[in-house]
Amino acid sequence: MAEIQSPLPGVFYRRPSPDKDPFVQDGDRVETGQVIGLVEVMKQFSEVQTETAGTLQEFRLQDGDMVHPGDVIAVVTES
Repeated sequence: MAEIQSPLPGVFYRRPSPDKDPFVQDGDRVETGQVIGLVEVMKQFSEVQTETAGTLQEFRLQDGDMVHPGDVIAVVTES
């Protein structure tokens, strides 16, 4: 299993904008470098990407949660 950690402090978002669908859902297949969310710091958004291919097992944070560097955002089972 691989943990996807927050690179920055800020607010985590699972969707590109409030009226859009989430980037991915629990159980979805993800590829290396795929965007799974955004971290907002002072109105600037940074992408959170996977570092490995596999199945996204679960998000550990909800949309709109505060994050700190190193916080686990999601877990991917490698394949």
